[in-house]
Amino acid sequence: MNPAAHRTAHRPASQTASRAVSRPASRTASRTANRLCYSTNVHPAEDLPGILRQLDTCAVPVRERTGFDRLGLGLWLAADAAAELAADPALLRRLRTELDARELAVLALNAFPYGGFHQRVVKHAVYRPDWTEPDRARYTADCATVLAGLLPDDADGGSISTLPLGWRRPWSAAADRAAEEALRRTAAVLRTVSGRAGRPIRLAVEPEPGCVLDSVSDAVRWLAPRADLEFVGLCLDTCHLAVSFADPERTVAEVERAGLRVVRIQASAALHLDDPGDPQARRLLARYAEPRYLHQVRELDGSGRVLTADDLPEALDRLPGRGPWRVHFHVPLHARPPAPLRATTEVLRRAVAAVGERTVIEVETYTWPVLPGESVGTPPGAAAGAPAGVPAGIAAELVWAERELIGEGVVR
Repeated sequence: MNPAAHRTAHRPASQTASRAVSRPASRTASRTANRLCYSTNVHPAEDLPGILRQLDTCAVPVRERTGFDRLGLGLWLAADAAAELAADPALLRRLRTELDARELAVLALNAFPYGGFHQRVVKHAVYRPDWTEPDRARYTADCATVLAGLLPDDADGGSISTLPLGWRRPWSAAADRAAEEALRRTAAVLRTVSGRAGRPIRLAVEPEPGCVLDSVSDAVRWLAPRADLEFVGLCLDTCHLAVSFADPERTVAEVERAGLRVVRIQASAALHLDDPGDPQARRLLARYAEPRYLHQVRELDGSGRVLTADDLPEALDRLPGRGPWRVHFHVPLHARPPAPLRATTEVLRRAVAAVGERTVIEVETYTWPVLPGESVGTPPGAAAGAPAGVPAGIAAELVWAERELIGEGVVR
């Protein structure tokens, strides 16, 4: 890696910055510094040369479009890349130099997908290895070493998001014990790495529908009596929270009563459909039934029960459709889905307000490559004829988040 060789590689993108989404320049640096980032699991590269190319082709254009002085990243590293960096301090320092040269700052690591996150079909494979398998703990330990070396000097600490133990089937009492022991050992690693770094590196367990820790309540009940709560907390994915039909304020209060921390918010929105029995609405929703990712669905029936389906095609086939649906499909924060579909951005706003100014907000719309075209929307403030594509969309989401969640929005 040669920083000098890349200092001019991303300059042409600045020629389009004047057509970027608008943002309040006077407060962006102070309000977003070490608070707002986007997850790079939206990008496919899994080796270090590919990751570096993505910084130039995606992350730098995003920064230039937003106008942020420094752009935060929730960096996704596949297991092989994390292991390579953790084993080579000089290589890790060079990556940090490359990031600094581009005004990019790694605020967090996404260690949920182990690898292969952009294969043609991912579905349940994203939950392997789970927390009963040694590779999961080894990967997480590598990520801790890497994050300690990449965090900006002015960051108070960092977090590593991870899966909620594993998929719920098969799972057993023996699996539970194995996962508990693995998390105990991982917390000990994090304690050591944090001591060397002089600031905390924490694990952020991310509840997800269909997993062993399906909801935040499940995670609280499992983690509170078992985990080292100084180094193990929660990643609150607001799409997952919305799909579970949970109340954001009550959820955050439950976490706090149990002595846990929300160490990261993943700013994301689910799809909501009031009347899944409407044939036209079902045809529209069926466009989101794509083959790569799992799109869990929950239906709230008239008695307050939550009915479940593990993927959208299954829901369309067998859920009764007599109550509203929420679908685990991360949709862009700034754009409205086509009616009668709605995005659950109000759940996001309420969750951020409940947590307050205590955690990093990571915009995580990894679904950009598989979104139906009508879901993308036009970035607010974009000039007519402004270039479209993933960098423009991510920039629009970040500007929306800065304005709605940090700037003039719910967090004061």
